Amino acid sequence: MTERPLEELVNSEDSAMRMISEWISDSGKAAQVLPASENLGADALVALQVTTASPLGALAYETGGIIIDDGWLRLLGADSPNLGRGIVGWNRIGEERHRLDGGLLIADDAMGGFFAINGGGLPGPSGNVFYLAPDTCEWEDLSMGHTDWVHWAITEDLSGFYESVRWEGYQDEIASLRGNQCIMVYPFLWAEGPAIADRSRKPIPVEEAWELHAIEFSKQLGTTGNNDAS
Repeated sequence: MTERPLEELVNSEDSAMRMISEWISDSGKAAQVLPASENLGADALVALQVTTASPLGALAYETGGIIIDDGWLRLLGADSPNLGRGIVGWNRIGEERHRLDGGLLIADDAMGGFFAINGGGLPGPSGNVFYLAPDTCEWEDLSMGHTDWVHWAITEDLSGFYESVRWEGYQDEIASLRGNQCIMVYPFLWAEGPAIADRSRKPIPVEEAWELHAIEFSKQLGTTGNNDAS
């Protein structure tokens, strides 16, 4: 397939970033849109081969990512020092082996949960967004496409979705995290033990959280989170 050049992918008259900005404004939630340099955004858009008329393309081209809920949820863009990774590099697009075979990682959270668009490598409908939950280490179908998921992430109250992995006063610990870190809980979230508030917690690199939740723990548990590409 012939690669489309940048000028065919940038839709300045109908960029989905306008819609995303309206969602942020209307939601009233804390959402920080990180800037992206023009070169990084252009490179990301060409690598993804999607247009800016889609939220995926708009986020990759026009942002370095979006930080939601005071750092709890991180949507990937071109790249930013605040996150230390971009959607292309994190997914290893252009390399011989992608990080997630048959999927595109689009976001992660402070507890080491990962969101991905299913490209056929996960057990469920292609195009749906899936979530690798840190308390199961299994990919769960969220039954929505990427546009609907971005709207959900920006506008919906996340407390219900994350009820099982939050504790009283979690905000203070999240505030001290860097954008390239997650919180590791011990005993691990999938193991029996006391309430999360009474477990040991420490920050670890997001790379380490991926290695543990998507690879090592899923092998131990025999879940569909297992992905050989580390």
